[in-house]
Amino acid sequence: MKTQKVMAARLLGDPVLAAKAEPVKRVDAALLKLAEEMLKSMFAFEGIGLAAPQVGVGLRLITLAVNMPSEESTRPLTPGEALLLPRMPLALVNPEIVASGDTLVEAEEGCLSVPEIYAAVSRPSVVELQARTLAGEVIRAQCGGWLARVLQHEIDHLDGTLFIDRVSPAGYRLIKPKVDRLRAKAKAKGFLRRLLSHESKKDELL
Repeated sequence: MKTQKVMAARLLGDPVLAAKAEPVKRVDAALLKLAEEMLKSMFAFEGIGLAAPQVGVGLRLITLAVNMPSEESTRPLTPGEALLLPRMPLALVNPEIVASGDTLVEAEEGCLSVPEIYAAVSRPSVVELQARTLAGEVIRAQCGGWLARVLQHEIDHLDGTLFIDRVSPAGYRLIKPKVDRLRAKAKAKGFLRRLLSHESKKDELL
């Protein structure tokens, strides 16, 4: 069976996931290629977001493929959702959250770098995003809904934070045995998660 050529995902315990990524200084051919490969890998792993550190690159670059959840389809879109959702899939350069709303919402999250582990995380329901596109367009817009959560999750990666770092103490106690097992298994595999085939979606780690 033909191997799917996608970038390996870095797993819990890899030092790159705990380091703060460097700002992108210029968009050149190498960065465009990285964004393309990240999108390819994100889709192959069936993810909706990916940060460059998750593929071993310490740069402030994320890719997204977020859709409006059906349960939210009747509410008005925030300006950021109206601007960005129709453009998905999308890469954002040097994204940052410059402001956050006061209302917190709890929802279950998972991560390509922490596979098969899910836990509730409380985050602001609305954030203000500032970023650039690969074409150089400056974006500053208020984002809500699932887009706000995914942006916060991926931008956390750029600062060396995983979603499990934001789980409540009580919630973390529930997942700690799985986290410990994953950390040990990831270390034995060199902290790399490879997709073995596109057709079967078999994973080298799991």
